Amino acid sequence: MSTKQILIEQSVSPTGIITYSTEIMHRGLGKHRRIKDRDQSVVVMRAQTQLEQWAAQWAKQQAREKATQKKERAQKQAALRTQIAAKRLTGIENTLKHTLSHDDTVDWDSLKDHSAFPEPGPSLKPPQKPLPRELPPEPDMGSMKYQAKISFWDAFSSKRSALRKQEAQNLYTVDQRAWQDKCSKIQRFNEHLQTDYKAAVIRTEKDHRRRVREWEERRAQFRSKQGEQNKKINQRRADWQAGKRAAVETYCDMVLSGSQYDECCPREFELEYSDDNGILIVDYQLPAPDALPTLMEVKYVISRKEFVEKHLPQTKQRKLYDDLLYQISLRTVHELFEADTARSLAAVVFNGYVTSIDKRTGKKATACVLSVQADREAFGEMDLKHVDPKACFRALSGVGSAKLHSITPVAPLQTLSRDDARFVADQAVVEGLDEGDNLAAMDWEDFEHLIREVFAKEFSGDGGEVRVTQASRDGGVDAIAFDPDPIRGGKIVIQAKRYTNVVGVSAVRDLYGTVMNEGAMKGILVTTSNYGPDAHKFAADKPLTLLDGGHLLHILDRHGHKAKIDLAEAKLLNDGS
Repeated sequence: MSTKQILIEQSVSPTGIITYSTEIMHRGLGKHRRIKDRDQSVVVMRAQTQLEQWAAQWAKQQAREKATQKKERAQKQAALRTQIAAKRLTGIENTLKHTLSHDDTVDWDSLKDHSAFPEPGPSLKPPQKPLPRELPPEPDMGSMKYQAKISFWDAFSSKRSALRKQEAQNLYTVDQRAWQDKCSKIQRFNEHLQTDYKAAVIRTEKDHRRRVREWEERRAQFRSKQGEQNKKINQRRADWQAGKRAAVETYCDMVLSGSQYDECCPREFELEYSDDNGILIVDYQLPAPDALPTLMEVKYVISRKEFVEKHLPQTKQRKLYDDLLYQISLRTVHELFEADTARSLAAVVFNGYVTSIDKRTGKKATACVLSVQADREAFGEMDLKHVDPKACFRALSGVGSAKLHSITPVAPLQTLSRDDARFVADQAVVEGLDEGDNLAAMDWEDFEHLIREVFAKEFSGDGGEVRVTQASRDGGVDAIAFDPDPIRGGKIVIQAKRYTNVVGVSAVRDLYGTVMNEGAMKGILVTTSNYGPDAHKFAADKPLTLLDGGHLLHILDRHGHKAKIDLAEAKLLNDGS
């Protein structure tokens, strides 16, 4: 603190001795002191020294408090991380029990759209009726304004008196005419006012009727679309209750998709239902061993000013992993049976697949590590609240290595079938292409086989397969792709449209319906032309991919084949087909 901040007071004793003093304080420390001396410089020096001491004490106290706060924050953070880690591990340990307290049945009504039309109806608001103007008062001949003002000298002259009276009369005449003109204008205004107001009301009512009509049309469209969606849900529900294959697969997909797991679980699966024997096969993607959390506790070491993590020992990590896989298999079977109130499922086959790094090759590999088939009646007699997951799995005659964490492959009890009566024999088309061939003018059946060959090349690197279905001539499914990748793979519907005109939204909508009916995970629409904006808008939030002529040529080129697309030429040859 500088000298200017030290206020010196001077006092004189009765004996004439001069004394200097100052009063200093430190609010943070809560300290106060008065310093006196006969020498003013001594008072200033002592005050400065004391203030500096207090400032040093305050700095140390602030540093201690800051360090304490930082330590407390770090300790709280460590405790919070420990709490989160413990909660996560507990959740994994209770994977099976978690689902036992939930009803896994799909509420069909909740899938429907019950919302009201969001736009409020228009209200009639006619224009505010303006008030007519009032007529001004008529000039009064008897008022002082129109009386002749005759002066003293005017009284002695009859001529001057008459002049003054004439002036008064003239003034009244002028005002009378002005008043009449003003009244005429006001009357005309009021008459027009009445007419204009009626016209405004008529215009407003006409505009209102138009807005009401347009609003009713939008509401009708909204309700129609809503009704169509709800009708589809009702139909899907009826198909599910009737045990139709695609509907049962879709329902089971909804059940498993709604099941909540720890973030380490991929939650990817593929389903196939046989309506002949009521068996549902589930190929389920399981987490890799290194995907599970291992953190148990976090501590903050004050002396080192760092966080120290404590993880599960390797033996407990392996036990946690194996136990989780057994629980997922039992939980999946339980959820499917519990939700199957239509009793379409006689049995469920669960095949658990794991994708991990093969230590021998260093590459990713996918293997089935456990498989179990559970019959409805036998499984229903089990009390899953008290079972040991591994023992229960063995009691169901499940197969799997003794140590699941070793990722030892086992043969699935049943596998997904790719047989489809609609499939036809493949035909080689692409090898005969050259740069002069116009894809838009190809035979439509050859075009479908071309698409099959193109996508077979696309999927061949991952072991995929593409099959062409019976000739549809622009209707139904043209090809089915089977992608074996357990994460992004599954059944893919491919439709080929050898068009020369812009593809509208109806074709995309049909593809989406086919994807849903087939229980596929994705749909691909390929055309030789282009797509309209409504088609792209419809596909934006759905598992659909739209490929136009440019994309098709690029895919062909990527696999070493050349061709062209000339829509004008194709229109002439195909008559615009």
